[in-house]
Amino acid sequence: MRRNDFVASLKAFGYAMASTDHPLLVHFVVIQRCNLSCAYCNEYDDISPPIPLEVIKKRIRALANLKTAIITCTGGEPLLHPDMEEIIKEIRNHNIIPFMITNGYLLTKERIQKLNEAGLQGLQISIDNLEPDDVSYKSLKVLDRKLKLLADYAKFEVNISSVLGISDERTSDAITVAEQAMSYNFKHSVSILHDSNGILKPLSPKQYDVYRTIGKRSNVFSHFFNYTLFQKKLIRGETNNWKCRAGARYLYICEEGLVHWCSQQRGYPGIPLEEYTVKDIRREYKTLKDCSPLCTLTCVHQISFLDEWRSPQNRPDPING
Repeated sequence: MRRNDFVASLKAFGYAMASTDHPLLVHFVVIQRCNLSCAYCNEYDDISPPIPLEVIKKRIRALANLKTAIITCTGGEPLLHPDMEEIIKEIRNHNIIPFMITNGYLLTKERIQKLNEAGLQGLQISIDNLEPDDVSYKSLKVLDRKLKLLADYAKFEVNISSVLGISDERTSDAITVAEQAMSYNFKHSVSILHDSNGILKPLSPKQYDVYRTIGKRSNVFSHFFNYTLFQKKLIRGETNNWKCRAGARYLYICEEGLVHWCSQQRGYPGIPLEEYTVKDIRREYKTLKDCSPLCTLTCVHQISFLDEWRSPQNRPDPING
């Protein structure tokens, strides 16, 4: 990580701890279309055009007005957007830290260098198996040469994520993916597959063994954090008691520019981003979410945990509370 990026991250963290009236992390859809069609994914289509750059800039300004710390560009597949580098530059122009989630297929040496120049700070790729199958095309066989390009040319942080729970047959593939990621000095994390409501799909004994094996070899604190505080209970079929701050500290902005709790709980609050205010943030900050006990979304866990020690939650009136 570049020194100025590290300093910016520290400032964002410090500001987050000082004030709860702004989003810390926003997942921001820039295009709904994807070049793949993985069977377990419900966050894409194959027809949507890119959101116009001027519309995206307007939304970024709205997030800047809310004093957002980090924007993660997602999709669909964000690298299908013809102005992706301009989007990253615009995010940085507002002193917001830019990240991206991609399937990696469209990465080239030239594209990586353009992302460097634009100021991207971090990129995440999910790799689900060693060879593509009917469930997922995000395989190490296809993507390993992309990882080599990232290792050679990327100036931003790279995280490789494995997903457990897709199928028992390919479970051990996750160990190979983790080892390859670490051989490139990339960060590596493990996610547990959820259903269309963001609720855990139980792991088989084989999947649980692989999860523990990867955890022992992991080179990032976040894996220990996720396992110890959230995933450990979920894997055992137990629930978690925590304060989900979605709609406040974490926002999901869909292609229509509406604010949602997360990608798996779309529809509420469903307010246009340009109309979202600190009043909305404060309402959602203290709103108890019924879906939280079985939630598997680690990004929301991590962001919400910053405020676990303060501000109890309740069930206020959804709009006026």
